Amino acid sequence: MNTKLTLNLKKSVIEKAKAYSKTHKKSLSKLIESYLSTLTDSNDEDPEISPLVKSLSGIIELDRDFNYKEAYSDYLLNKYK
Repeated sequence: MNTKLTLNLKKSVIEKAKAYSKTHKKSLSKLIESYLSTLTDSNDEDPEISPLVKSLSGIIELDRDFNYKEAYSDYLLNKYK
C-alpha cells in the first residue's frame, strides 16, 4: 500500500532531483523510496573480522604521510611503460 508523504526541501535540491530522475527514467518517488529503503535496511552491526585478517592487521607500518593513491599510480606507470 502506498502512502502520501510531504517533504520540505530546498527548491534547488528538488530541481536537481527532478532532473536526475528524468535522466535515469525513474520517478522521484521511486528514487526516494529506494534511498530510504537502503538506509533503513542496512545492517548497522560491524562485520565480523576473520581470524586471518586479525592476524595480518598491523603487520605493515607506513609513514603517516604515505599517499597510497600516488604509490599505486607510480606502480601502474612503471608496469605499463
